[in-house]
Amino acid sequence: MSYPSFKPQSICILRLSAIGDVCNCVAAVQAIQKRWPDAKITWVIGKVESILLQGLPGVEFVIFDKKSGLQGYKDLRKSLKGQKFDILLQMQVALRASVASLCIKAKYKVGFDKKRAKEGQWLFGNRRINKQINPHVLEGFMAFAEIAGVTDLTPRWQMPLSESDEQWAIKQLPSDKRTLIISPAASKAERNWNVEGYAKMANYAMKKGWHVILSGGPAQLDVDIGQKIEALCDRAPMNMIGKTSLKQMLALIKHSDIVLAPDTGPAHMATTVNTPVIGLYAHSNPGRTGPYLSQKYVVSVYEHHIVSQQQRPIKLVKWGKRAKGEKLMNDIQFKSVKDKFETIILERELGSLAAIQTF
Repeated sequence: MSYPSFKPQSICILRLSAIGDVCNCVAAVQAIQKRWPDAKITWVIGKVESILLQGLPGVEFVIFDKKSGLQGYKDLRKSLKGQKFDILLQMQVALRASVASLCIKAKYKVGFDKKRAKEGQWLFGNRRINKQINPHVLEGFMAFAEIAGVTDLTPRWQMPLSESDEQWAIKQLPSDKRTLIISPAASKAERNWNVEGYAKMANYAMKKGWHVILSGGPAQLDVDIGQKIEALCDRAPMNMIGKTSLKQMLALIKHSDIVLAPDTGPAHMATTVNTPVIGLYAHSNPGRTGPYLSQKYVVSVYEHHIVSQQQRPIKLVKWGKRAKGEKLMNDIQFKSVKDKFETIILERELGSLAAIQTF
């Protein structure tokens, strides 16, 4: 059964981080907006994540700075003083998010079902989403939209990009070549494929006449990986690591043809703008955290490792259980990645041919 039984006038979303998760969350928020176009939507969000989503139509953002400690909670309470929402959708199980929910007044406070309400989240609400069997992260967020009265749960995205960001991105891309973006660095080093594999893929694409861009954030890990890949390439790809804003990165991804990335934010950013992703996975189950619209292009050694470590069939392994080990990603083979790259190219060419024949 969904809540509320009345037309909500105000809805608060609580999802602080991370980039990939908030990208998935946008689909749920915009599904709610479609169902309740007159409802006021307030989203309590992390500082970095708000930069990517700034300008999201019809959403007021309240920034929660987790690095500011107790002051962050005080600032949140002050920002929401005098407001009481019809519904709070608490889409994050971390304890800091649950504590933040105490600063938000709402008639209904909705959390995850008890099985997934980790770190005591179930103690902070008075409603729960329906139990789900092996859901993707996005489907978990959509369950919150469902309990808020949404019936059309098809994920759609309308991401906020300015004309200047889009025009900037277009100027970086040659008009006579297709573009592969390699976003090689996740926040944890163990999630990254080896630099030799990325370089081989860059070389392969460039020999086929593709334009290759290395993309990522300003963190030293990202910068170092980019430089190592560049040094191993036969000729230098365009290295944009640390040289773009989040919105510029999103615009580059939107106007490119394929993204290659491990389990990191740009893979989900690509999903929001309908750019196919070759996702690389070893530690987390891509069925739960992989790029939602590009599951068939995922290259994964997760099942092999988790079955080996748990010593049981995959169907008996807890959904979302992480595989452990610093070198698991090295088991991803270049040929497997290359084959997914060629599959996307072939599908695009066949799709274009079918469109021409239909016309």
